[in-house]
Amino acid sequence: MDLLRLLSFGPDGWGDELLQGTWLTIRLALATVPFGLALGFLVALAKRSPNRYLRAFGNAYTTVFRGLPELLTIFIVYFGGQIALQRIVGLFSGATVEVNGFIAGMIALGVVFSAYASEVFLGAFNNITRGQYEAAYALGLRPATTLRLVIIPQLVRLALPGLANLWLILLKDTSLVSVIALDDLLRKTGLAVRVTKEPFLFFGVACLIYLALSMISSIGIVAIERWANRGLRRAS
Repeated sequence: MDLLRLLSFGPDGWGDELLQGTWLTIRLALATVPFGLALGFLVALAKRSPNRYLRAFGNAYTTVFRGLPELLTIFIVYFGGQIALQRIVGLFSGATVEVNGFIAGMIALGVVFSAYASEVFLGAFNNITRGQYEAAYALGLRPATTLRLVIIPQLVRLALPGLANLWLILLKDTSLVSVIALDDLLRKTGLAVRVTKEPFLFFGVACLIYLALSMISSIGIVAIERWANRGLRRAS
C-alpha cells in the first residue's frame, strides 16, 4: 500500500511529478525533431554540393557532432551559449542573462540528431538514380521543383526507417538534459528517489514509462511507413 501511495497523484504521491517529467520529455523530443530534420537535410545537401567548401563544412559538421558525446554537446551549448549571450549583452548593458534550459537542450539534441540524419538523407539520395533527375529536367522542371516534386517524396520513403531509429534514440537521449536542471522524467525520478529512498520503485517506473513511449512510437512508425509505401503496394 505504501508503494501505491508513493505513486499516487496528489500531495502524498509522486504521480504528478512523474507525469510532468514525462510530458516535458515528450515535448522536448517533439520540438527537437523538426529542427534536427531541417538541419540534417541542409547538411546532406551541403555534402552533395559541387562547392568544395560546402562539402568540407558538411563533412566536418557530421564528423564533429557524431564524434562528441551527447552530454558534452549539451554542456557546450548550454554553458557556451550562456557565456556568448552574456558577452553580447554586456556590450550594451550590464544585465545578466540566462539560457533557457529547454531551448538549449533542444538545440544540443537537434544538432546531434541532424548529424546522424544527414547521413541517412545522404544514403537515401544515393539510392535515387540519376535518371530521375534527367527525366525531370527533360520535362522542363527546374532544380528546386525537381527536388520538391520528384526527389523529396522518394527521399522520405527511403530515409524513413533510418529516421525512425534516430527518433527512438532521441527519445532516450532526452534523459541527458537532466544535467542542466531541466525537469524531465529522469530528473523528476531522481528527485523522488532522493526523497523517498525507493530507487528500485521509481527507476523501475521510469523504465516502464520509457518503454511505453518507445512502444507507442513504434506503432506510429509502422503506420507512417505503411502510409509512405501505399503507392508501392498498389503498384505491385
